[in-house]
Amino acid sequence: MVRYKKSEEKRKQILFAAFQALSELGYDSVTLQVIADHAKVSKGVVHYYFESKEAVLVELLEWLTAKIFEKEFAAVQEQTTATGKLQAYINSAFVSPEKNRAFYRVYLDFLAKASRNSVYREINQRFYDNCTSISTEVLLLGQQEGIFSLNLAAEQTAPIIRAIIDGCLVQWLMTDKDELHAGFKESCYVTIMKVLGV
Repeated sequence: MVRYKKSEEKRKQILFAAFQALSELGYDSVTLQVIADHAKVSKGVVHYYFESKEAVLVELLEWLTAKIFEKEFAAVQEQTTATGKLQAYINSAFVSPEKNRAFYRVYLDFLAKASRNSVYREINQRFYDNCTSISTEVLLLGQQEGIFSLNLAAEQTAPIIRAIIDGCLVQWLMTDKDELHAGFKESCYVTIMKVLGV
């Protein structure tokens, strides 16, 4: 059991190092040696846990998107009203300028490759399906509460909520100004509320 735990910790150390390397250098500049250097281990250690750069990055994308969904889902579950859930969802997505910058630099690199990589595409689709489930929960509760428009169908509207969140964060990222982060978060909330008919 102890050995398994150490093995898991080492894998996480390598994945976190890969995330840092991708965020700093970009997808095409990252090699197994670069990941090893960031993890402060030998290339052989990385090879022991992952057979290739691709294997590291596939697991990294799985790990990142699962972690983000879990945090967002947990934040939403703590709230009881539709507007509370929506605010919690957006707050959880807009974590901080530093964390959002690191994540979206890496995530945009993965998305750029996803159009030609079916494995990345499948992982991302699972992430978006999970995000859609959060948005659906918020929308349906808001309709029950009489706040959101009853004319909105969950299948069409729920994915738009995530699209607005990601769109606002990407736009913020392109400004390269930390001080605009809060303003983009507020605009995101206002825009989604308008889409929901408020």
